Amino acid sequence: PAKSYANQKQILEKLSEHINTISDDVEKMIEARKVANDITDARARAISYCDEVKGKYFDNIRYHVDKLELMVDDSYWPLPKYREILFLR
Repeated sequence: PAKSYANQKQILEKLSEHINTISDDVEKMIEARKVANDITDARARAISYCDEVKGKYFDNIRYHVDKLELMVDDSYWPLPKYREILFLR
């Protein structure tokens, strides 16, 4: 019986891994953004956004969202997928 659902279990584990990583990193990014927002100097705030917000979290979030977009059928993904946005005319 375990073999009959092994593939489904593996897919669910991958989906869960991507979702959990995205959720964790979004929470961390929100906290980093709050810290950056408290910086009064515009240049220092911009550097903080670049290094502490985007630099630490955005690329990893984007990576895991891209993986989810490939795994989730269009009928369950109501937003345009990144690759679709790139090629819209």
